[in-house]
Amino acid sequence: MNEASPRTRARPDVTLALPVMAGIGMLLLRLRIMHTPDAIRVTLLAAVFAAILVSSLAVPVTRDVARLHPTVVVVVGLVGIGVAALAAGRPVAAPLGAAALPLAILAAVAEEALFRRAAYGWLARSGPAVAVVGSAVLFAVVHVPLYGVAALPVDLGAGLLLSWQRWASGTWTVPAATHAAANVLAVMLR
Repeated sequence: MNEASPRTRARPDVTLALPVMAGIGMLLLRLRIMHTPDAIRVTLLAAVFAAILVSSLAVPVTRDVARLHPTVVVVVGLVGIGVAALAAGRPVAAPLGAAALPLAILAAVAEEALFRRAAYGWLARSGPAVAVVGSAVLFAVVHVPLYGVAALPVDLGAGLLLSWQRWASGTWTVPAATHAAANVLAVMLR
């Protein structure tokens, strides 16, 4: 990200916070959607994830610099999700049938656009450490209603890894690829 002047950093931009808060609100709807009839559950989830993706991509963010080669950052991420998968055990089953895999990928990309593009970009005005930790904490907390407090350490660890990837690669697409791979692995292990 371009170096902001101290004056710019001190002034939080509420207009950037609104899409982030709206996206988090939409993610919190997942718990209600999971209790809807099978016939509309997949459609509702796809609509929520698509809305989060589109609105997060509309948030203006400044370009960031890559600190490491993206291939290195992806490899570190993939090793991280492999270790986490071994440590966490079997993922929670989701009643989504054949739509589970495409929804898992759409969810990963939408969440990364929200947390590692929009939220990270908004928080980066206060420095990279705030952006990395803040977007990771938001990511972990928003997953508590769906997966429970027991999953908080795993989600926080995943959020920190994905946020580090955002910082190291300079782009949200690298953590999106890692998150998509993690979700594909979770679907395959169910």
